[in-house]
Amino acid sequence: MTSNWTKQGAAAVRPALVLVPGHWLGAWAWDGVVPALRELGHAVTALTLPGLDPDDPDRAARTLDEQASVLADAVARAAAGGPVALVVHSGGNFPAMLFLDRRPDAVTHVVYVDSGPVADGAIFDAELPDDVDEVPLPDFDVLAQRASLEGIDAAALRRFRDRSVPEPGPIMRERISLHDDRRLSVPATIIASSFPSEVMMTMAREGHPMMAETARLTNLTLVDLPTGHWPMWSRPDELAAAISKAAGH
Repeated sequence: MTSNWTKQGAAAVRPALVLVPGHWLGAWAWDGVVPALRELGHAVTALTLPGLDPDDPDRAARTLDEQASVLADAVARAAAGGPVALVVHSGGNFPAMLFLDRRPDAVTHVVYVDSGPVADGAIFDAELPDDVDEVPLPDFDVLAQRASLEGIDAAALRRFRDRSVPEPGPIMRERISLHDDRRLSVPATIIASSFPSEVMMTMAREGHPMMAETARLTNLTLVDLPTGHWPMWSRPDELAAAISKAAGH
């Protein structure tokens, strides 16, 4: 298929960006990054995935399949204007990988923000009981033991607490089913912020469950942006610049 952007020359067009937030977050999580990305010339779509809309009465029953479908629709709309890069934060990698497994040709680049690919058969929380309908944002002292809060000021923490939405239990328990290894060949960049990329790749090569699939990526660029797990709040301008540079590879 020949699109208008290929006729004009891909180098002249900044890829459109579809931003996928992590757990407990909606499109609002990217508010500090979106203006800078637009100033850099990108059309930007920030998503609130099914299950994370506080006004959805059925949100606690939403599934990864529904999230991947919404992601596919957003990418299709963005692609009407040219190439699209997918930007994925944290636990947004589960629906993103399901989407990429189904449509590995739909985006030109994947930018993982303190995240990475997940493997076939992975479950985010295999120990979550079946009768748990939703998982709220933990207390910050508990959360900090799992993910670094470095660099987030008090106002951002209050906003995180006030605007967070409990994660649907079905999404946390669902075993992902992936079939097309072409998803691993989509050019990818990992922006490592919680810990250095060198440490991350050592974990990947050693088969750490959270990182092992990263070692299977065939076209990977690593970028270090030292801060906590939510660089869109702690270093938004630097993150925007890193995303823009990565998406243009």
